[in-house]
Amino acid sequence: MNVWQQWLRKPRTVLLRRIAFQLHLWIGLAIGLYIVMLSVTGSALVFRREMDRAARPQAPPLEAGRPVLPKEELARLALRAFPGFTVERVGDPQRRMALVRVVLLRGRAQIERDFNGYTGEDLGEPWPWQAEAVLKLAELHDDLLMVNDRRGRFWNGIGSILVTLLCLTGLVLWWRGLKVWRRGLTFTWRAAWPRFNFDAHSALGFWFFSILLIWAVTGIYMAFPDPFTRAVDWYWGPIETFEQERPGDVLIRWAVRLHFGRWRSHTLKAVWVVLGLVPAVMFITGAAMWWRRVVVRKRAAVEAPQQALGGAIALRQEPQQVE
Repeated sequence: MNVWQQWLRKPRTVLLRRIAFQLHLWIGLAIGLYIVMLSVTGSALVFRREMDRAARPQAPPLEAGRPVLPKEELARLALRAFPGFTVERVGDPQRRMALVRVVLLRGRAQIERDFNGYTGEDLGEPWPWQAEAVLKLAELHDDLLMVNDRRGRFWNGIGSILVTLLCLTGLVLWWRGLKVWRRGLTFTWRAAWPRFNFDAHSALGFWFFSILLIWAVTGIYMAFPDPFTRAVDWYWGPIETFEQERPGDVLIRWAVRLHFGRWRSHTLKAVWVVLGLVPAVMFITGAAMWWRRVVVRKRAAVEAPQQALGGAIALRQEPQQVE
């Protein structure tokens, strides 16, 4: 039986699978909590725009032909709302919205407030704590809270490379052989916990392999974009105008869109929230398998001789009955 036949019929006897198992095991244990963090924060950030919109002051959209209040009038209304301050600057409407930012001073104290450009209503701070929390959540997911010098993005790229290896080794391990490969497609709720956990891990890995790999590879791209750009330039040629869009550019754009779940439909976004939790579930089920197979078995192996020795000592210490 050659190696290919072994792989088809008895994959556990193939060296490649044993190597893949060790890589999958130790990479998973090493970066498991990192994966859980990315999974949970990524799911939350699918609705980032909605959360940001709810947290920050909102004003009506700019309407053609409807002028906003003059800056002098907005400054007067700001001083009425904040007596004792002086107006340092009145900005222009922001982001196609009738939202005008006013900077006020009182001594060394400086505050910023957003106003409705049509009515002069004080809408609140530009960055309340809820908006800051959303921003920190995004910085944790994108840059591991290390925004300066792209250090966090670099380490996220390294993590994404390891997650890519985790996906590829998992694909190798999923194959169980010609006779039983279909078992890796489903799991049974009524099965005993060890069987259910193993089958769930295997089935989730198979059915969500593509999206897991896309998330991992796009994570590499966002940390190290140059190799991807050079590959697109090499295959499709450099762009001649900024309006030109090559198939490689479209592929990258859609991959990034899939990464973040940038959909207009809230239903699709809700689906992406659930999908985003799959990596966390994969780690939990994988860690449960490792705990049962390694920790529990080693503990049982250590305790069994001790129990046998304890039983033997107890027998020796029992008093002999006198007839």
